[in-house]
Amino acid sequence: MKKAENSAMQIETGVSLKPYNTFGLPALAGRLVRITSEADVRRVVDSPDMGRAPKFILGGGSNVILTRDMPELVLKIEVPGLKVLEDGPEAVVVEAGAGERWHDLVAWSLDQGLGGLENMALIPGTVGAAPVQNIGAYGLELKDRFHSLDTVDLTTGRTVTLYPDQCHFAYRDSVFKQALAGKSVITRVRLRLPKPWQPMLSYLDLERKMAETGNASPDARTIFNWVCEIRRAKLPDPAIIGNVGSFFKNPVVSPEQCKDIIARDPHIVHYPMPDGSFKLAAGWMIDACGWKGKTIGHAGVYEKQALVLVNRGEAVGSEVQTLARAIQESVYGRFGIRLEPEPVMV
Repeated sequence: MKKAENSAMQIETGVSLKPYNTFGLPALAGRLVRITSEADVRRVVDSPDMGRAPKFILGGGSNVILTRDMPELVLKIEVPGLKVLEDGPEAVVVEAGAGERWHDLVAWSLDQGLGGLENMALIPGTVGAAPVQNIGAYGLELKDRFHSLDTVDLTTGRTVTLYPDQCHFAYRDSVFKQALAGKSVITRVRLRLPKPWQPMLSYLDLERKMAETGNASPDARTIFNWVCEIRRAKLPDPAIIGNVGSFFKNPVVSPEQCKDIIARDPHIVHYPMPDGSFKLAAGWMIDACGWKGKTIGHAGVYEKQALVLVNRGEAVGSEVQTLARAIQESVYGRFGIRLEPEPVMV
């Protein structure tokens, strides 16, 4: 790997991306630029060479399956910074650089005495990737706390601020996976934490924690600790076992579809949604098809949670693809539901 400096911008060639994706998949980047500011993005855009090159935006690598080497110019987002931007009577607005780890932001906000993000503790990845995926867990999604973000256009180099209605947030989806995919770089994200703080405890696992501990009025720090315990019990640490967390989205079906599936599989785990539809537990369906603990090549299904695919040691992207497709076919064959992967396959 070679390093070069370009107006204080760090450019590297021949970079292994294995350390930069949480599944630990091998891939080589021909060129990688470390983006630490809006100015770095503009330097890329203004460069006669890099400006025209196809680009791939890489955050924490927790939502990507690399199946090949990367001829694209890889923009590794490392914009730092955590601060309280506004402290008003109805809410506190915090701002974070896109390169900060999401979990670090959650922990930092609690250290400032600010609750509101604790249900999303331990979600892997960076702050900049959070709006792209509209991350969520334990009854809370990013869109519920989103204020605004700054993004730099990869054609013009202009910084634009986007607000909730412009981001088109949906279940694990946003405008950044649709119309703006690959067209802009998120540099800073702002979140609105409402006052007074209200706990979100309607999720079954949190209700169990309240029952187990006898604590019916947990504070934000307690909920944070509970969520961390629950996630660690269910999900493997990417530093020990390569994975991207939940691999498939929980499918949402109509009441008629849900009724039909329940008639065939009465025990299927399902949750009613506010719009009358039902969310089905993808992990339950994968487990019902007998995949838990199974392996194809060096890619496997986690023994404790069928929704998680793992790296058994030296997995390559094609093995993960093959395993994912086999699971999709099994679930479709039994339930008539086509599971959709959460991570991006590259």
